[in-house]
Amino acid sequence: MQQAQGALDAARAAGADDYAHTEFVAAQDALKRAREAVDQRDYQAALNHALDSRERAQNAAKEAADGKATARGDAERAISDATAALTAVRVKLKTAESGRISPKTLAKPRQTIADGEQALQKARAAFGRGDYLGASRLATPAGARLVTAARDLDAVTTIMGRRRR
Repeated sequence: MQQAQGALDAARAAGADDYAHTEFVAAQDALKRAREAVDQRDYQAALNHALDSRERAQNAAKEAADGKATARGDAERAISDATAALTAVRVKLKTAESGRISPKTLAKPRQTIADGEQALQKARAAFGRGDYLGASRLATPAGARLVTAARDLDAVTTIMGRRRR
C-alpha cells in the first residue's frame, strides 16, 4: 500500500490529475478499496487492490508526461497563432486609420486588440508557470477573436475604399 501511495504521489507530481485524470482517479479508487479491504481484514484483496493502484498510478504518470508534452506543443502553437493574429490585426487597424475610417467604426476592433493583448499576456504567464492547458484555453479563443477582427477590418476598409472611388 505504501508503494501504491508513493506511485500516486509521483503521478500527482507529474500532473496526472490534469493530463491523465481517468487513470489517476482509478488508481486512487483502487487504493481506497485496498484500505477498505484491510479494514475488513481481507489482506489478499487488499494486496490485489494495492498492486492495481500502483500499476494504474504508474500508467497515469506515463500518460501525464505524454499529455503534458502534447499540451505544451498545443499551447506554444496557440500562443504563436494568437501573436500572429494580433500583429495582423494591428496592421489592418493602421491601414483602416490611415483610410480615415470613423473612430466609432474602429472602437470595437481596438477593444478586441486590447482584450487580445491581455489574454496573450495571461496565456504567456500560464505557460511560464507550466499551466499549458490554461495557456491554450486563453490563447485559442483570443486568437480566433483577433482573426475575426482582422476580417472585419478588411471588410470595412474594402467598403470604404469603394465608396471613395
